[in-house]
Amino acid sequence: MKILEVKNLHVNVGDKEILKGIDLDIFEGKVHVIMGPNGAGKSTLTNSIMAHPNYEVTKGDIFFKGENINELRADERAKLGMFMSFQNPEEVPGVTVSNFIRASRMSITGEKESVIEFQRELEEKMESLTMDASYAQRYLNVGFSGGEKKKTEILQMVMLNPALVMLDETDSGLDIDAVKVVSENVEKFKINFNHNSSQSNFIKNQTGLCTCFV
Repeated sequence: MKILEVKNLHVNVGDKEILKGIDLDIFEGKVHVIMGPNGAGKSTLTNSIMAHPNYEVTKGDIFFKGENINELRADERAKLGMFMSFQNPEEVPGVTVSNFIRASRMSITGEKESVIEFQRELEEKMESLTMDASYAQRYLNVGFSGGEKKKTEILQMVMLNPALVMLDETDSGLDIDAVKVVSENVEKFKINFNHNSSQSNFIKNQTGLCTCFV
């Protein structure tokens, strides 16, 4: 079954057309890889799917779980179960990692949850990513290294448990040990999601080489 379908997608960034008629089908429980050099449009594709405001869809359609989402904002797409990690995550002064993830999760589920239970789960996930628990109370990405930012993106992924994940250059800025930790957590998330709902779908953008739909 298709979870994502892109039909004849044309996208502009400013006055320049980057994507010129892209067709793409992503199926539940499958790994999908798009190969291409830097500048081929891989990040443009993922940003467009997630409704980044700097990317203008001038023609074509995007369907998620059979629903046309062309007119939906990024937050509305997130509530449907879509998630994207960024090449260069933004810093958010004044908002802690813990509060950001908890608010995001409650916004998606529409349900309140125990602070104690949430904190316990968050600390478990942080430990699996070899993240110091103190990072939960730091402002989101402020003063973080490139590797710490990428780990925080993966932390958001495992806590939000989305149906479709788009990972944009997740390995950039990571040393060998961090790449291994992040990879293990992505794989663990995929296995758990397959076990629980038979749906595990990723778009992974390797630096300058490929975008992978898993």
